[in-house]
Amino acid sequence: MHLTESNKKIILNSIRDIPDFPKPGILFKDITTLLNNKDAFKLLMNHLEEKYKNKNIDFVAGAESRGFIFGAPLADRIGAGFVPIRKPKKLPYTTIAEKYSLEYGYDEVEMHIDAFRDIKNPKVLFIDDLIATGGTAKASISLIKKAGAASVEACFIIELATLNGAGNIKECEVYSVLKV
Repeated sequence: MHLTESNKKIILNSIRDIPDFPKPGILFKDITTLLNNKDAFKLLMNHLEEKYKNKNIDFVAGAESRGFIFGAPLADRIGAGFVPIRKPKKLPYTTIAEKYSLEYGYDEVEMHIDAFRDIKNPKVLFIDDLIATGGTAKASISLIKKAGAASVEACFIIELATLNGAGNIKECEVYSVLKV
């Protein structure tokens, strides 16, 4: 299902802007209002299902925590497994990790070392709610590769276009539902 400009507007209008959160000068894109708008959420999920259902994707990997919200139902809809990518020390089994830079310091994401077991040459779709500078996405895509899988695409519900995070991802195709 191709999203018309009218459909994009329905999704965009369901996302609340919160000024000065989590700190002054930041305009936070609150997706909780998208999630509790059944029509907008269904429109979004129908679009993502249509886009990815025939891509032979073995797994959808979602970044903590909002990537889980979109990734798990999408995986179910397209007949794929779901793999959580989490902050450190949240996963119970042996993990692999990837650090990435922040404006001041660094952060890290982890994934189970055997996240893609039982599938030879797995194809993975990475998903998150938003891409800003691309640090989390790049680290997550690196983890997917370390685990022996191929990232076929990185999908974001919202792209903050002025920060060029999508332009920083060279390892796979990037798709953003909304560019703001």
